[in-house]
Parts: sequence; C-alpha cells; structure tokens
Amino acid sequence: MRKYWYRKILIMIVIFTTATGGGYLVVHTRQEQMRQEVSAGTEGGMVIPGGMPIGIYLETEGVMVLGTDKIKGIDGNDYEPAVNLVCPGDYIVSLDEQEISDKKQLVQAVEDLDHEEVILGIRRNDQCIDVRMKAVLCEDKEYKLGIWIRDNAQGLGTVTFLNANSQFGALGHGIHDVDTNQLMETSGGRVYETSIKDIQKGEDGVPGGMEGIIVYNSYNVLGSIEKNTECGIYGTIHNINALFSDQTPMETASKEEITEGPASIRCAVEGEVKEYEIRITKVDKNTEEVNKGIVLEVTDKRLLEVAGGIVQGMSGSPIIQNGKLVGAVTHVFVQNAAKGYGIFIENMLESVGSS
Repeated sequence: MRKYWYRKILIMIVIFTTATGGGYLVVHTRQEQMRQEVSAGTEGGMVIPGGMPIGIYLETEGVMVLGTDKIKGIDGNDYEPAVNLVCPGDYIVSLDEQEISDKKQLVQAVEDLDHEEVILGIRRNDQCIDVRMKAVLCEDKEYKLGIWIRDNAQGLGTVTFLNANSQFGALGHGIHDVDTNQLMETSGGRVYETSIKDIQKGEDGVPGGMEGIIVYNSYNVLGSIEKNTECGIYGTIHNINALFSDQTPMETASKEEITEGPASIRCAVEGEVKEYEIRITKVDKNTEEVNKGIVLEVTDKRLLEVAGGIVQGMSGSPIIQNGKLVGAVTHVFVQNAAKGYGIFIENMLESVGSS
C-alpha cells in the first residue's frame, strides 16, 4: 500500500509539472509568435491596433502650482506670501532642501514648519530655481504658504496600438492640467482595466463622454506609463492578453497614403470593440497642431445614435483606411459632435520610439 501511494504522488507531481510547464510554454510561444508576426513587418510598420478603453493614472514630477491665494495671519491681517514668486505651471520639487515628489509630502513638510523663512525648489520651463519666501503663521498656529497645488491626474482614454516591444500608444494628445492648460510633466503612471457603463451623448455645444468603472488597485494594472507628450501617452503593457483579445497585426500608413474618403474607427462605446464608418474630409500634412492633421466626420448611423458622434474618452481610437492604421481620433468639434480631428499614426510611432 505504501509503495502505491508513493507512486501515486510521484505521478501527480509529474502531471502537475507538465501541466504548468506546458501552460508556460503555450503562453511564451504565443507571445513570441506575436513578436515575430509584428517584427516581420516592422519596416512597413506593423502594430496591433487597439480601440479598448483604459483607466489612466498619471503621476507628476513634483507638485504642480495652480495659483496663489490670500491667507489670514494670526494678527488678523491678510497676506499673499507666494504672489509673484511662484507661477501657475511651476513644479515644487523641494522645501528647505527636503525633496518633494507628491502633494502628501508637501502638505506634511508645511505642517512640520516651525520657522517663517523657507526656500522652495521650483522647476520652471525645464530650469530649476530656488525661491525664498515667508510662510504665514495662522490662527491655528500653523504656517501656510498660500499656494494652490495638484499632483496626479486620473481619467479614461483609448489605446491606439501595441508594437512588437509591448509598447503602447494611447490618446493621440497629451494630458494637460485643466486649470493651467499646460502639458503635465510625469514621473510615470499606470494604465488599468476598465469597462464602459454609460455614454453621455454629444450635442451641439456640449461634448459627450464615456463613463467607465475604474478600480485603481494592483489587480487591475495592465501596464505602465512612461511618457506624456503632445502626441499622446506611451508606455509598456505587461498584461497583453487581458487587454488585447485580438492580437492580429496591421500595417501602418504614412500620411502620404491617407486620402479623403471612407475610413473607419475602432472604439468600445457599446461595451466591446467595434468598427464604425467615418469619412476623412481633410488631410493637412503641414498642420501647425500635431494632433489635428486629419479632419473626420462620423457617418455610421449606429455610432451617431449611441454617442452622437465623437465623445470624450474616445481619444486614441484607431483610424483605419484601406486595411491600414492611419491615425487616431484626438478631438471633437464642440459645435458638431459628428466631426473631429485625428493625428497621423506616424507621429505617434515617432513619439513611442523617442527618448
């Protein structure tokens, strides 16, 4: 009996090892296959097109200054200690030589102040400067700086493509601060799984939007954000299979190949990725705004019925023409939700590869 159980346990171990090893082999082989498929056409520009929504969490380098405000001192007088010293769009990176990377650290550093004279380390237009100012002692016997700040950004967007190195591009435009309208400088970030629950239909003068459920925890992380540029956000997808159910590569087109006429976009306004008919009405190869080289109009009756055309959250939706990925949706015409702008895919590909 004892020999029988030893033999049974040995068989179970062999089966388990084979099953898990085989599972790894299948996954590894599939990913290598996908890499070879995409790499095989790299010279012609092969990527896997997206269209899936993602939750976005962008972390800033330091703490962004939004503005300054008046503070009532312990003497009852009003003071504005930071006015003309810091500007909207500045980043606070240190306080009295203590490194500051987020809002929580800055708040704690200010709470710990026990003196009036402070030195703020500021990054302004890629230059680092020291700003000397006087904190104000308030009625609660705590010092305050009188600066409105913000550190991180969250939202929803659409993936445009994945390349052979598991790098993704999304949005087709940069993430700007809503108050300063400046491109947010990032120290990194993450993308998360999300599902679309509702669509606010776009109407003339009022842009609509996609509403999704995003749970910002480690279980839903799909990948990392490495760059926030005027051409979109870029990074690496670590959980490819969770995001890309269809991993069929597609050739990309140069802007010289794009023509006015029928095309389609991929997006998930109905809960799953579908293609919808559009018409490219203008191709501006010399546009001054990098993410407005394509002008398009939604012609698909279903998309017009569901969303009214283009809505917020669709930024990054791939634009496909003649079987090639030509660009991504970036903006909607506020006065006409059926019309919008797009960016050339070659601009996004240049951005994902740049340092």
